[in-house]
Amino acid sequence: MTAARLAWFIGLSAIAVRLIAITQPFIDNWSWRESDVAAIARNFLENGFRFAYPQIDWAGNAPGYVGTEFPILPFVVALVYKFTGVHEWIGRFESVLFFAVSLPIFYLLVRRIFNESIALWALVFYSFAPLSIVASRAFIPDVPSLCLSLAGIYFFLRSLADDDRWSYAIASIALSLAILIKGTNAIIGLPMLYLSWERYGISLVRQKRLWISASIAILPAAIWYWHARQIATHYYPYHFFGAGGFEMMNLKWYAEIFWRVVTRSLTPLISLLALAGVLILPRAKYGRVFHWWFGAMVAFVFFLGYGNRHPWYQLPLVPIAAVFAAIFCDEVEMRVHQPFVRQFLTALIVLVLAVLSFNYARAFYTPASSDLYDLALRLRKITPDDARLIAADGGDPTLLYYAHRRGWHFLEANGIWQGPPIDDSEAIANLEGLRERGASYLVFPFRTRWWLDYYPGFAEHLARTSKEIARTPEDAIYKLN
Repeated sequence: MTAARLAWFIGLSAIAVRLIAITQPFIDNWSWRESDVAAIARNFLENGFRFAYPQIDWAGNAPGYVGTEFPILPFVVALVYKFTGVHEWIGRFESVLFFAVSLPIFYLLVRRIFNESIALWALVFYSFAPLSIVASRAFIPDVPSLCLSLAGIYFFLRSLADDDRWSYAIASIALSLAILIKGTNAIIGLPMLYLSWERYGISLVRQKRLWISASIAILPAAIWYWHARQIATHYYPYHFFGAGGFEMMNLKWYAEIFWRVVTRSLTPLISLLALAGVLILPRAKYGRVFHWWFGAMVAFVFFLGYGNRHPWYQLPLVPIAAVFAAIFCDEVEMRVHQPFVRQFLTALIVLVLAVLSFNYARAFYTPASSDLYDLALRLRKITPDDARLIAADGGDPTLLYYAHRRGWHFLEANGIWQGPPIDDSEAIANLEGLRERGASYLVFPFRTRWWLDYYPGFAEHLARTSKEIARTPEDAIYKLN
């Protein structure tokens, strides 16, 4: 099989894997993030496609405008909703589509820097790392932004090597969109700086093209995020997505992130191969671009320690680790001269990767928010469309999204979930504050049903001031007087 056909086979297999359970509701381990993006898309559809004012569902009787990344992805999905209706697979497929586009870009990028063998190995690892599989079928902006980052690097490299103006223009636009869609991907500037240095040396500061490219990449993002900050400042719930991530943490915190990355996100196989590959000195010009990207990621994880509690923040490590692992595999192939041994080692690596990826990836598909989903479908039937819900949902907006009702998390402050109440009085005070703001129902899914037993004073107050509509071992629904 030729290299091109093998690359096609790898790519089509990777896409097929991501189409498994493509219609799954947003109830997996990342349900809260997906439900927020899905709510923004549905609110665009229902409230007039006000692009600059994305809305969430957990602001009660307020419009719920929030500061977010450039919302082009939910906006496009909302446009599709006009013709198809609201379906989960549309948002998921958008990520799959961007992943599919990233495959040839990544392959061509690695092949251009190194060789065909490394490009094929890197494509395998990039395609089947568990974090890559899960993120590229989730309705979140991370895979589209990563795709655009890879496109920016590839076309920027072409513009440097071939003096191609079209590649230069495409690279500038791709980088701008990558940062707009996911601001944290601004770290791509460090490997871009490395490429510029390799091409121009110290004279890079005199290259007008580079300054124009930097302006195209940064200025639109700066304008948008300034606008998003204004939205978060002036509108309840005064929320800017990702704003709390800039916090350095303790050593144990970083150790847990490291362990998660080398096991569940990449698999131990890719991690070990990448560790060996990063120590091999690259023989190609521009061969250290992934080292510089890796350095930028290390700094990013360190300085945004709290934000990196979310595994999708480490998604750029997938193509980086894939290249390092591929370099090691290529080195082994060059040193093993017997064809049978090379074929055996190749088959063994692919088999072990398949087993490990399946084992780690399936955990991400677990319906972790099924209790919220089931209760939401019931609420959609028994509550009026204008009902305002207080949801003891642990801060997960999945319940409000699938109930198709606006409301608040419980307990809350400025729309943000504050955790379980300290005592009965705190629960009562929070409930009454929300009742005064228009709340009409209070609901307890399975995860917080125990509150009614643990806080007897609150339960007694609730019995006096509301009507119990439904109460089972799984959940409880109250209509507030």
